[in-house]
Amino acid sequence: MSLCLLAAGKTMVIAASTFTLSWTHSVQKTEWRESWSVSPAGLHLTEASVKGSGAGMEPGPDAILRDGWWIWEPALRPQKMVSLAASGATEGGWRLCAGTDCLTLGAGSSEPVELFPCDRNPTSDANPR
Repeated sequence: MSLCLLAAGKTMVIAASTFTLSWTHSVQKTEWRESWSVSPAGLHLTEASVKGSGAGMEPGPDAILRDGWWIWEPALRPQKMVSLAASGATEGGWRLCAGTDCLTLGAGSSEPVELFPCDRNPTSDANPR
């Protein structure tokens, strides 16, 4: 299964069944990381980590503190699509890594970046969430 990324009207295929997203919170200036897997059911959030806490950045109820990171497994059903806001307000945008290959998304203000399993067309669903 591969990950597809739709940005600026173009689709990019990322040959990976797992990936991480990380970003710096625009207000708290705290790093947040998420680990995702790609499956026919959708994108599954397998782990979340936050370096500290603050407004809108509370760790999950079962979080454990390890090496300065609050880490937990969110209870979220697989998502057909994940939309990344591209306001330009998040310091450095979103960092998506699949293995050792990384790219930065949404560093400037633009349309949202959409992530979805490559086996589906994001515009074919009336309500992709």
